[in-house]
Amino acid sequence: MIGQTLKKVRTIYGYKAVVMSSILGISASYLSEIENDKKQPSLELLQKYADAFGIKLSSLILLSEEENEVGGEVFIKKLMTKLIGHMSKGLPDVDNVAQ
Repeated sequence: MIGQTLKKVRTIYGYKAVVMSSILGISASYLSEIENDKKQPSLELLQKYADAFGIKLSSLILLSEEENEVGGEVFIKKLMTKLIGHMSKGLPDVDNVAQ
């Protein structure tokens, strides 16, 4: 499920749920429903997630598919670690993001 993947990626990037919901322009309760797979995010919202993480939308979707097929929290962590390493120079400092 993509919601679980979005939550894991958010956590890896160090964003608190309240900060992430603000970045996405949605309520914290709606974010919770998405991350708990009670609601499916629109393609537009998924693009906002991808933009917030500085990755391509297709990569975000691939992470979700691979995690479901492989069942691998380990897989997603390894892949995200590689992605973060490649992109760390361009990421905003999450400590300086308004909460």
